[in-house]
Amino acid sequence: MTQETTQAAATTASATDERFHNGGLAVVAALAAHGVDTIFGIPGTHNLEFYRHLPDFGIRAITPRHEQGAGYGADGYFLVSGKPGVVITTSGPGLTNVITAAATAYAESRPMLILSPGVPIGLERADIGMLHETKDSSGALSHLLVSSRRTRTAEGAAQAVADAFALFASERPGPVHIEVPLDVLEGQWWGAVPAPQAPRRPVLDMDMVATAAEALAGSRTPLIVAGGGARRAAAEVRALAEALDAPVVTTANGKGVLDEDHPLSLGANVRFPAIQRASAEADVLLVLGSELADSDLWGGRIGAAGDSAAGGDSASGGAEAGAGSGAGQTVIRCDIDPDQLNKNLRGDIHAFADCTDFLTALLAHEALPGAAGERDGQNRVTALTEAYQADFDFASTNVHLHEVITAAAGADVIIAGDSSQVTYDGTVHALTAHTPDQLLYMPGFATLGYGIPAAIGAKLADPARPVVCVVGDGAAMFSIQEIVTAVELGLPIPFVIVDNGGYAEIEHQMEDRDMDPFAVRLRRPDFAALGESMCARGMTISADAIDAELAEAIRTTLAGDRPAVIRVTLPGA
Repeated sequence: MTQETTQAAATTASATDERFHNGGLAVVAALAAHGVDTIFGIPGTHNLEFYRHLPDFGIRAITPRHEQGAGYGADGYFLVSGKPGVVITTSGPGLTNVITAAATAYAESRPMLILSPGVPIGLERADIGMLHETKDSSGALSHLLVSSRRTRTAEGAAQAVADAFALFASERPGPVHIEVPLDVLEGQWWGAVPAPQAPRRPVLDMDMVATAAEALAGSRTPLIVAGGGARRAAAEVRALAEALDAPVVTTANGKGVLDEDHPLSLGANVRFPAIQRASAEADVLLVLGSELADSDLWGGRIGAAGDSAAGGDSASGGAEAGAGSGAGQTVIRCDIDPDQLNKNLRGDIHAFADCTDFLTALLAHEALPGAAGERDGQNRVTALTEAYQADFDFASTNVHLHEVITAAAGADVIIAGDSSQVTYDGTVHALTAHTPDQLLYMPGFATLGYGIPAAIGAKLADPARPVVCVVGDGAAMFSIQEIVTAVELGLPIPFVIVDNGGYAEIEHQMEDRDMDPFAVRLRRPDFAALGESMCARGMTISADAIDAELAEAIRTTLAGDRPAVIRVTLPGA
């Protein structure tokens, strides 16, 4: 809706009864003004005045079977649509149920807006035994999320929505919670719908851009590391890589920023020792939108030896090459959050900027044309690709599974993963991503239960794209109830559950610590029968029958009108 049509709808919606021209209308009208067309949540006693107004603005309500699923569904929706996910919960348990999903969004720097009712004004911390009463919901969430704001008027609630979307477009994104007291939610409102605000991105330091361009133009062995903060800059990353003839490696959240079929792509393989050695040998290292977290590096490090203490120095200044990196290496770091510019590896040149803005300015600098010279980036990629074959088992079932899935679903398939071995020892490295939206994953928070609802959110965001969920049996049990949500919505998603008998990764860690494993070999349901009980298709395939049966199951499901639960049993499960 345009601003004018949204205001008109807000003026007329439910106006036949002035009781319903209320705070709920103010919030929903603000959502519509910011392009929201889908929300995730569960209706409850206290949030119905939000729900009342959704149909008037054409906003569809997706009802998962648990609020955690609402949060993960909203995250999957964002990763594919690019629109911030919106969750509406009721007070008390509805809100506390979504906290893990919201904390995931915080850890992965992804936008999410959570709306909830709260106790009426004047009853904060009253402890009078109200339904769903909590001590201090907003206070609790303010310590876990980017912000939590308890509003006092309907106008303030609508403005809080506008402020949240402005933050998403202007700063390092993350989850925002808005608590609307019940008396405000249900009280009258006749105000104006706040207009969307223009993004307020950092102003580029052009002297810094010149210094970075000259460093890159003069480099012999540049390497680009792209993280989740570069997702919106895919075209610019490709253009710079080609201008410099520089290899590009990504984190898991940056997977697909450069098409992994591109001859300069090293894939999402930043964890491999061969890649980390190459990062130490690069004379110029350009890090885009990444904190270089251990969750990606698996105990390794990026960059040459030097002062790389977590947190580093403040990011003020930093235009001088060689200020803290290893000898002979210049580190350029770009991030929209200045606190990231020295995190885990000190930057020598600090680009406090949106990656798209910074790369656009770099590419326009006079030092860049013809800078590629004789760097031979493609041969460097070939040599590194051969070198990291020794760092990973590319012949495993977890890898082969994805070869079969991609052949059946197509090169543009979206795969939702989880904190499962089949994801971090499979999808992250085995899926060839051509765009930054093909892997749905949360490597930083590493929560269980993400994959199934995230796949639902992704399919809702783009019904034409093939979406496949691939998770372990342990992760599946955290959100298995959302299969029925997919059935209800008629979403043809193959949910592939790789059954290794429980928490196999933790079992291996116990053995590595000389412990006799216990509490990790788990009883599992008959996943195929459970799927059928929820009106999905169900089947079981043994690992040695993947080639013969899995591809057909994927193709049949994607062409149908309902999901399938496909259990793949590994030896010993």
